Amino acid sequence: MALSNPKDFSSSPSMVSVQELVKGPTITIPQQYVRLDQEPLSLSFTAPSPPIPTIDMARLVSGDDDNDLELEKLHSTCKDWGIFQLVNHGVSCSLLDKLKHEVEEFYRLPLEEKMKYKIRAGELEGYGCRIREGGKQDWVDSLNIITNPVHRRKPHLFPELPSSLRNTLESYLSELQKIAAKLLGSMAKALGIDVKEMMEFSDDGMQAVRLAYYPPCPKPELVMGLFPHSDITLMNILHQVNGVDGLQIKKDGLWFPLNIKPDAFVVNVGDILQIFSNGVYHSIEHKVSTNAEKERISITFSINPKNGADVGPAPSLINPDNPPLFRKVGVEQYFKDYFSRKPSGKVYLDHMRIQNGQDNSA
Repeated sequence: MALSNPKDFSSSPSMVSVQELVKGPTITIPQQYVRLDQEPLSLSFTAPSPPIPTIDMARLVSGDDDNDLELEKLHSTCKDWGIFQLVNHGVSCSLLDKLKHEVEEFYRLPLEEKMKYKIRAGELEGYGCRIREGGKQDWVDSLNIITNPVHRRKPHLFPELPSSLRNTLESYLSELQKIAAKLLGSMAKALGIDVKEMMEFSDDGMQAVRLAYYPPCPKPELVMGLFPHSDITLMNILHQVNGVDGLQIKKDGLWFPLNIKPDAFVVNVGDILQIFSNGVYHSIEHKVSTNAEKERISITFSINPKNGADVGPAPSLINPDNPPLFRKVGVEQYFKDYFSRKPSGKVYLDHMRIQNGQDNSA
C-alpha cells in the first residue's frame, strides 16, 4: 500500500526516515537520535590524527619483489590496525561513477517508492533504521540486502530494485568478490595458512551489501551516524560513494577521524577473521559521525564464512604451543547469538574468547 504522507513512515519507531526529517525548514532532533554518551575525538593541536595505512592491490598481486613487500605490509597492518585503504584495486572509475549516480537516484525516490523495500517485522534486511539498545537510533537510512548465495536473496528486495541500480550493483559486487578472494588469499599466505583452507572457509559464503545515506545534521555533536562497534563479519569493503568522510576508529584507546583517498576502498578485519587467525589479526572498533552541511553516502560489502562452517581458529594454526584463544561455534549459531544480545563495541568478540583456558560460553 502506498504511503500518503511521511507520518505513516514514523508510525513504528524503527521506521523513521531521517532523510524526511531534514526536509523541513526547521529541524528538531527527536530524542531517539540524541546520544549524549559519545566518547570525544582524541585530537591534538600539535599532532594530526594517524594516517590510515594504504595497501596497493596491484603490488600485492604483482608476483615480483613488490609482492613480498606489500604482503608483509598487509600482514603488519592487519595485526596493528585491522583497517586499511585499498588503492589500485582495479574497479573502473566509470563503474564507480555509475554506481554513485544510481545510489543517489535511489535516495531521491519518493518515500513511498523506498518503502517497497522496508524492513519487515522480525527481519534485518530491507530499508529503514534499526533500533539500538535503550531505544536509540543512528542518524542514517540504509538498505541492507543479502546478495549471496543467490538463493538467499529475498524476492521483494534485490530482484525488485530499479533495473539500472540492480545491474550496476551486480557488476560492482562481481568486482568486489574478486578483490575479496585475492585479499583473503593474501592474508592466508601471510598467516602461514594454506590458501585452500581460507577459500574453503569463505567460498560461496554469505555476502551482504549496505547502502547507507547519512543526511546532514544541524547539531552533529548530538547524534551518531553509526554506533561504535566492530564488525562481526569475516571482512568488509567500504566505498565512500560521494567522497564525504565520517568514519572514525578507536586505536590505542583513542578515537580518531579517517581521511580517505578519493576512489580508495576501506577494508577492515572483522571479528570472524580475528577469531580465524587466533588473535593474530585484530578487528577495529569504529563509528560514523555526521556532517552539519553535507550528506554522506557509502556502500559496505560484507564477506562471511559459508553456511555450515564453524567460526573458530583455523585448525592449521592450533598446536600445543599455540592453543585456541577463541571457542568454536557454527556460523548460524554465531550470528543468532550476536543478534539476540544486541552488543556494542567488541563485547561479542570478548564473549567468544576462552578465558583462562576455560570455555565460559554457557
